[in-house]
Amino acid sequence: MVAIKLPDGSIMNMESGVNGFDIAEKISPNLAKAALAITVNGTTQDLSTPITTDATVTIITGRDKEGLHILRHSCSHVMAEAVKELWPDVQVTIGPAIENGFYYDFARKDPFTTEDFAKIEEKMHEIIKRDEKVERIIMPRDEAIKFFKDKGEHYKAEIIEDLPKDETISLYRQGSFTDLCRGPHVPSTGKIGNAFKLTKVAGAYWRGDSSKEMLQRIYATAWADKKDLEAYLLMLEEAAKRDHRKRGKEMDLFHFEPEYAPGAVFWHDKGYRIYRKLIEYMRNRQEHNGYIEISTPRVMDRILWETSGHWDKYGAHNYSGQTEDGKWFCIKPMNCPGGLLVYKQGIKSYRDLPLRVAEFGKVNRYEASGSLMGLMRVREFTQDDAHIFCTPEQMEEECITTLKLILDIYKDFGFEDVKIYLSTRPDSIYRIGSDEIWDICENALSNALTSHGYAFEINEGEGAFYGPKLEFILKDAIGREWQCGTIQVDMNLPERFDISYIGEDGEKHRPVMLHRALFGSIERFLGILIENHAGKLPLWLSPEQVVVCPIVNEFDEYAEEVAAKLRSAGLQAKTDLRNEKINYKIREHSVEKIPVIAVVGAKEKEDGTVTIRRLGSDKQEILKVEDFINNLVEEAQMPHLHE
Repeated sequence: MVAIKLPDGSIMNMESGVNGFDIAEKISPNLAKAALAITVNGTTQDLSTPITTDATVTIITGRDKEGLHILRHSCSHVMAEAVKELWPDVQVTIGPAIENGFYYDFARKDPFTTEDFAKIEEKMHEIIKRDEKVERIIMPRDEAIKFFKDKGEHYKAEIIEDLPKDETISLYRQGSFTDLCRGPHVPSTGKIGNAFKLTKVAGAYWRGDSSKEMLQRIYATAWADKKDLEAYLLMLEEAAKRDHRKRGKEMDLFHFEPEYAPGAVFWHDKGYRIYRKLIEYMRNRQEHNGYIEISTPRVMDRILWETSGHWDKYGAHNYSGQTEDGKWFCIKPMNCPGGLLVYKQGIKSYRDLPLRVAEFGKVNRYEASGSLMGLMRVREFTQDDAHIFCTPEQMEEECITTLKLILDIYKDFGFEDVKIYLSTRPDSIYRIGSDEIWDICENALSNALTSHGYAFEINEGEGAFYGPKLEFILKDAIGREWQCGTIQVDMNLPERFDISYIGEDGEKHRPVMLHRALFGSIERFLGILIENHAGKLPLWLSPEQVVVCPIVNEFDEYAEEVAAKLRSAGLQAKTDLRNEKINYKIREHSVEKIPVIAVVGAKEKEDGTVTIRRLGSDKQEILKVEDFINNLVEEAQMPHLHE
């Protein structure tokens, strides 16, 4: 007999060799019907895996995050099986689950098109209806290589050939289709259900290497039920309407030149006004929170990033070159080394700490062309970076102070629903520093969160190579999540750059360094804001706040007079004196997302008023010009100034 401990603490005594099916059935027939996989002592396994020792067990369904991931991965296998049945000459490569769905890469002479989707989906529904049993097969490495080569699946064979000689290979078989996979998977194809949809097709290099052959990647989404699928597809429709690239063009904010400067933004006047306003806001916030601001060179000796360890980890993504004197220089991919060099100027005392040093540093990183996406993923961007130097005793308090500042800032932009992840140490081969140092840093972040009641999740192994970090995930108006700010605790780079402060005892001590970004990057955060507000930015952020429109040209002079008063009060105001109908002007300025349209005519001129129409509203309001200006001046203040 084995003792099976359930999540509620209860224990079931069952025969040795019991599996997830048996346990789920004993708990509830409904649970058995919904079960997809099982967690045994923290390890996720197939439902059919026998349990031969006492264990803590959780039944996983499609309502669980992990269960949805398994469902999506299993659905990718069904898509691959469908493609193979429709086009037997196609070779399958890899098909992982990703956020909101999955993809599968295929090697095919003729490219897939979206017109193929209906045929593939129909075949997938057929495979699911067949409810094919999904079985795990263990095979020796050399036998697995031969198995796939005999089937003409050379990409699969290549993957296995790169594995160690003594590696045991796991395969999953459903019907006549067998795929290389670690698993786990659903017990049968019928468990996947019909809440899936193919979404797009794209090119992808084999193993992400541009020197290798181009494959065909089919993306899809999959959910636990059709209601969730329909909600997601509606969200995609809304997201397409809000796309910052589309809105940016309509509002004349920015453009890109893929041929001349891929992944770099050409800011137009109005877009650059928003960009500057974000920096002005952050600069104001930082000054009121004890930060100083610096600026460091964009081109520096490559040795700085070799010292920091960034070069070993990210060297392939850096822009660098050799000068005539034989030195290697690098366009900075991050600001940390520059901040450390500034700290090293002059002797620092414990009385100088904490020292909060901010920099709006423009950085460049090479991203693959296929991954570039408007403002959301670029090669050149501006980080609202800061490095906080403090004593070990101040470390936890600085984490708390920075954490509060980040959350307050997100509230100013309307983001109240913020998830926090604590990303812990990566595998030893991917990190620097001792376990003792990592323990101290991870505990500082964890204590900062728990001592103030902040909910968070652990993101195991996803910390930076030099220290653990907090990641802040914002939820926008249509439910999408965006990773923005970070706080990283670092005791390793201070050691590598040999920085110190003089303590109360008169001796040299090593400071702790906190890396901190709140927006993450100005470009990306602006893109998120545009999509969150569907282009209807709050008045204080809008590049054009008011347009004054005379009903007929007879009142142009009064319109100019009102606009001049608005500008004198510090507002962004213009006039539209074109000989066009007023409704035409209103429609056009609504597309440009100007928040306030002030209409003037005979009555307004006579009474010293304006008729106001707000973006997105058909209601009108008549105000005296002075009251109108006073109201807008108050509304146009940065949010934190109202506190």
